[in-house]
Amino acid sequence: MKLKIKHTTTYNFDQPVPYGLQQLRLTPKSRAGQAVVDWQMSIEGGEIQTDYNDHHQNRVTLISFDAGATSVVIHCEGEVENADLHGIVGKHTGFAPLWHFQKSTELTRAGPNVRRLAKGLRDEVAEDVPRLHALSARIIEEVPYEIGTTHATTTAEEAIEHGCGVCQDHAHIFVAAARSMGYPARYVSGYLMMEDRIHQDASHAWAEAHVEGLGWVGFDVSNGYSPDARYVRVATGLDYREAAPVSGMHFGGAGDAMGIDIMVQQQ
Repeated sequence: MKLKIKHTTTYNFDQPVPYGLQQLRLTPKSRAGQAVVDWQMSIEGGEIQTDYNDHHQNRVTLISFDAGATSVVIHCEGEVENADLHGIVGKHTGFAPLWHFQKSTELTRAGPNVRRLAKGLRDEVAEDVPRLHALSARIIEEVPYEIGTTHATTTAEEAIEHGCGVCQDHAHIFVAAARSMGYPARYVSGYLMMEDRIHQDASHAWAEAHVEGLGWVGFDVSNGYSPDARYVRVATGLDYREAAPVSGMHFGGAGDAMGIDIMVQQQ
């Protein structure tokens, strides 16, 4: 399946910004089952300073804002050809060792709520992949998808307390619970072609767990299945902060508004 993607991020500032610096994790990479045919990035109101691969092998682009900018627009566009590997990413690669993905973070701490969700699964389900799918089902039952109740700094524990959340929360809960069960696990950001719309106002997030004999396997808690050919994998990390599409800071500009428009469709 060949997918065409357009992703535009717009910042509007109420006052000129003297300085700004952003890290962009917006460039997908070719891997087993995913071939990047073409990908281009351009900036209005700023310029690309450098790009590099981080310790998760994410492609990171560092941009600066033009001095005095009142708006910055980041354009990404390209084509990716995917095969359906039933969520299997495969063997571990990269600079970070596998044990690193059992490390807890502020967003993925396994407190009493997370441990309760994972309790008993090792005894109830004998095999790894069915066990992790059962975990995914428990999470979406306890934390149904609902926008507007959580935010970028909501932890896995807090999302369970809220009783609802979005794909970022589901991924954090899954990662925290899987690690508590002994699996290396990580957060994934990327794109999903939806059946009912072309335009979206946010990228997608899911999780991966490392299963002996298979390697990394993806689980999309929000949708209840493993990623297929409709998914474009862009960045991974211990949590959202390490895989965020855009992060950084700016000085000046007392207020700002950010808008996102994403278009994903089959070619």
